[in-house]
Amino acid sequence: MFSLKPPLFLLLTVVCHGVSKNTLVCGGFVGEVDGGNGVLPVRVERFVYETGSDGENTSMILAEKRTRRKDPRNDFKYYNGGWNISDDHYKSSVLYTAAPLFGIAAIWFVGFGISLLLICCCYCCCKRTPYGYSRTAYALSLAFLSLFTIAAIVGCVVLYTGQGKFHNSTRDTLDFVVRQSKDTIYNLNNVLDILATSKGIGVDQVSLPSSLKNNIDRVDEMVSKAARSLDFETRKNEKYIKDVLNSVRLALIIVAAVMLLVALLGFLLSIFGLQVLVYILVVLGWILVTATFILCGIFLTLHNVMGDTCVAMDEWFQNPTAHTALDDILPCIDNATAQETLYESKDVTYQLVDMVNKIIQNVANIDPPPFPGLLSYNQSGPSVPTLCNPLNADKTDRKCQAGELDASNAAQAWKAYVCQVSAKNICTNVGRLTPKMYDQMSAAANVSSGLEHYGPFLAGLMDCSFVRVTFIRVHEDHCPELTKYSKWVYIGLAMVSAAVMLSLVLWVLYARERRHRKYTKLAVAESEQSSFATETEWK
Repeated sequence: MFSLKPPLFLLLTVVCHGVSKNTLVCGGFVGEVDGGNGVLPVRVERFVYETGSDGENTSMILAEKRTRRKDPRNDFKYYNGGWNISDDHYKSSVLYTAAPLFGIAAIWFVGFGISLLLICCCYCCCKRTPYGYSRTAYALSLAFLSLFTIAAIVGCVVLYTGQGKFHNSTRDTLDFVVRQSKDTIYNLNNVLDILATSKGIGVDQVSLPSSLKNNIDRVDEMVSKAARSLDFETRKNEKYIKDVLNSVRLALIIVAAVMLLVALLGFLLSIFGLQVLVYILVVLGWILVTATFILCGIFLTLHNVMGDTCVAMDEWFQNPTAHTALDDILPCIDNATAQETLYESKDVTYQLVDMVNKIIQNVANIDPPPFPGLLSYNQSGPSVPTLCNPLNADKTDRKCQAGELDASNAAQAWKAYVCQVSAKNICTNVGRLTPKMYDQMSAAANVSSGLEHYGPFLAGLMDCSFVRVTFIRVHEDHCPELTKYSKWVYIGLAMVSAAVMLSLVLWVLYARERRHRKYTKLAVAESEQSSFATETEWK
């Protein structure tokens, strides 16, 4: 049975999205997050909802006006459910848009088949009678045969060109979506690497608390599972989609080549009067035209589904927080995972910067006692500037104060405050940071800078902005070409089907007129020869 999953739908299929704090949805599977220890899959039906400002769940319908079509599965009433590729009524209504082409295919197959059967019966069973000959009918049949043969050639050119451009546009869209998915995986892994690095960072025997390290381990497990699953699904879908696109391209190239060959062969065989071969080709063409009309209907359906999808993307972009049927294409990352990852990254950032600043304020910048010890290593000179903490204690954003260093350039600024040390790690010249302290503080600043850099990315996972960006880029950059060239394909198929169909009829008519012409000329020649013989006898 024909699947209504268009290339645009297949191109965007990824993995999971979250519908609540403890729930993950992956396709048709819903899982409960067991306290961060994993996902317990349960097979249930997927649901679609949007949480309104009043707390009530309301549904959002995408591309409602465009998808309002008659639904043969519902007594030909109008379908009002909007874009939803998983809804059988949507599939039925969009398939119905190609009903005229499927109807033409059925009428052609039955009608022309009966006509061929009657022609065969008349040819085999009926006694031949003298033929009449019309030069006008002969000339017109030849002229229309030439015209429809040219139309078939043009249709094949349109079909071949359209399928090439359609293949390239779908491949470009696939590359873009796969690149988006791989970028997400890459960024997730980078966040994990930075968090893992933060666990081993300590400054002057002070490190992150063990509770925070445990939270990092838990987040690492959650994100690692999400990244591995996303990577697996991306690779699997990429291979499957490429195989589908290559198969579609090969099928369309074969159709274009075969129909062009049939049209040219039929024209030449008709001109040369090879009637037996013409009739064999007529039978073959009869079947091919039927198949091509069906293929044309399928691509018209595909064209409409792609148009619906592009409109749905545009409407979803206007309401990006709503849960809709579009989640089945490119779902948002599980909100619980994204939220906890963002929170822990902020917690690590805050505590690392706070730890470094306390070392600077309570150790490096103090006036040491005259005897060496834990807080005294002969530090001296200008005070070391503190690190800017981008967060307050409640993890809200904080503006940097004058004199505070940004984490991205702190390591460079701190070099001026490093002293040379003796074998006992005591400063031997002016400076307030030992090389070991400098390395530890620089590592902490780099981790803080990295987490701050990936903050917008993690926030994008929470508010689904990365999906919104993907949708709007597909809608603006790829949808116009996808819909344009899918239209080229079905128009080319329609031109080829109609031209070869009419050519088949004209092959039969032209063969008949040519046969009539031949018998008429023979009859005239015999009549003239008989008249000449009679005149000779009289003489």
